[in-house]
Amino acid sequence: MSTNVGQVIRCKAAVAWEAGKPLVIEEVEVAPPEKMEVRIKILFTSLCHTDVYFWEAKGQNPVFPRILGHEAGGIVESVGEGVTELQPGDHVLPVFTGECRDCAHCKSEESNMCDLLRINTDRGVMIHDQKSRFSINGKPIFHFVGTSTFSEYTVVHVGCLAKINPLAPLDKVCVLSCGISTGLGATLNVAKPKKGSSVAIFGLGAVGLAAAEGARIAGASRIIGVDLNANRFELAKKFGVTECVNPKDYTKPVQEVIAEMTNGGVDRSVECTGHIDAMISAFECVHDGWGVAVLVGVPHKDAVFKTNPVNLLNERTLKGTFFGNYKPRSDLPSVVEKYMNKELEVEKFITHQVPFSEINKAFDLMLKGEGLRCIIRMGA
Repeated sequence: MSTNVGQVIRCKAAVAWEAGKPLVIEEVEVAPPEKMEVRIKILFTSLCHTDVYFWEAKGQNPVFPRILGHEAGGIVESVGEGVTELQPGDHVLPVFTGECRDCAHCKSEESNMCDLLRINTDRGVMIHDQKSRFSINGKPIFHFVGTSTFSEYTVVHVGCLAKINPLAPLDKVCVLSCGISTGLGATLNVAKPKKGSSVAIFGLGAVGLAAAEGARIAGASRIIGVDLNANRFELAKKFGVTECVNPKDYTKPVQEVIAEMTNGGVDRSVECTGHIDAMISAFECVHDGWGVAVLVGVPHKDAVFKTNPVNLLNERTLKGTFFGNYKPRSDLPSVVEKYMNKELEVEKFITHQVPFSEINKAFDLMLKGEGLRCIIRMGA
């Protein structure tokens, strides 16, 4: 497929030189893959809120210059030493976390939190030699969560690549490599609502709507969307949401409102905002005896979860999830098949498309809160 095997590739990448400043399309050098690494050609990438969060770098260690991006689809260009399960031409989804298949987590059926490859937002280099594969005129450019998909070519650890059905359209299924799978899996794998049950979804962004989609697939009869932005309510109905609640419309806590609406509480809730008040509400709004609340959103590092222990003693369950409890290599291919079998609808998550040269437009849309996912077409 490539005449560049073992050679440095020069290509375009969108470089974040400093926090909050527009990305700049630069020519970068991408080194060949080292041991257990794969170099891939990115065809489509999409913007996730996590990219914006670390680009703004308000609450994190600023790591710059950096190539952001982690939701994408691409094709293997070449593989490094020790890589046996992928070969040039394979279609892959890079993932911000990984599956080494050797650690205790990977060997456990209950965990997807790989010791070697779980997300590390501060690391800007490859694990193998602690060096970057990106450079401009010999100056290293840092990686982001092991993926750096805002580049026409990138180098990724083999454990962070899901090999998928080559017939799956990469401009659609690329969104499954992060946010959509996170929300979907939080419902299907962790909350596990029964057919005919009630589910509350806190936060109706892309992840929350994916959680609602999971509830729809599971056959929930009532899916209650909770959001402070009423402009999101109409769109939410396309994802199976049956009724919407804006906490600002009530003087009492939203968990009390939901308990009244549902004769004591919902069977399941999924929290997708990361705001601590929403997390507490999501837990306290589930029914005693059998209610399960699942936390998905990432809170502020100093946030503290406070609730009366009686809420737990009354047989409510509180759970957390990471990437929807999917193991990237083992499980993501089956999520793609859900789309191919028309069980999962992905198109409705994609509200905008821009060429790579206009990648900053995607940031503008997300900062304005417009749309769900913006697909960025590489090489355009």
